[in-house]
Amino acid sequence: MERWIAIVNPNAGGGRCSREARSALYELRERGLAVAAIETRGPRDASRIAREAFAEGHRNFLSLGGDGTHFEVVNGLFPAASDVNNVKLGLLPCGTGNSYLRDFGILSVDEGISAVSRGALTPSDVVRVTHREGVMYFVNLLSIGFTATAGALTNERFKPFGAAGYVAAVLMSIARLNHPVFPHRVDGAKRDERPCTFIAFSNSRYTGGSMMMAPAADVTDGALDIVRLGPLSRFELFRDFPKIFRGTHTTMKAFEHRTAACVELELDGPVDVMVDGEVLKLWLERLEVMPHALQVAA
Repeated sequence: MERWIAIVNPNAGGGRCSREARSALYELRERGLAVAAIETRGPRDASRIAREAFAEGHRNFLSLGGDGTHFEVVNGLFPAASDVNNVKLGLLPCGTGNSYLRDFGILSVDEGISAVSRGALTPSDVVRVTHREGVMYFVNLLSIGFTATAGALTNERFKPFGAAGYVAAVLMSIARLNHPVFPHRVDGAKRDERPCTFIAFSNSRYTGGSMMMAPAADVTDGALDIVRLGPLSRFELFRDFPKIFRGTHTTMKAFEHRTAACVELELDGPVDVMVDGEVLKLWLERLEVMPHALQVAA
């Protein structure tokens, strides 16, 4: 019987994951899966656990937490998993934000359990991010500009409140609104130096839980969906930002969308980056899609 390594973040979802994980793991075992569970004890521990288990020969993984936990697990599996095609990842949404799983129609822990139990797999692209200090990977979204500012404030003050906390952070961040320039080239095209409100590089459709940032994104298409919002006034941003929750921001004059396999960034220094539920300070250099690099239980 194939053994699954379940990486559990007991603090995800404000501690809710610890309670949900016990019943979820029991149910998976009742359905015939051999599951060995390991709890994380701090930041980046999920990456360490995944990396060590992969090195020991394990290829079936479960991530129990939110987008941040899944991000850590993915970064523990890669780059080593780039050289094989049999890594399976099951994701149970036990955290505050569960954006990536929405693309697979998994909105609850029970739906996640059913997906893993069925054994059906969906290929998913993974995005390799090269920055001045190294390399990392994401499966959901990386954004810079206003969204990263709001994301940083969410993590600092409002994370326990889920999507509502992100809304509160958005409202506070509007007061700090500026229009930065992030010089970049898309698939080797002309350098783009236009000011913006934000730029999001999406592998999947949602962010912040249920915000439909990139309605046309497809995790299987081998391309990033680049959503750029041009300069907006504070009033315009306050009025129109809720459209992102419904995916209707595509009708805004400031909205731009294109797809790409590779983006090269030519920044002057580190910037706030929101990536898969985490906010980091990074000197970004390159984003590159790795088509169908991961098999997701869905």
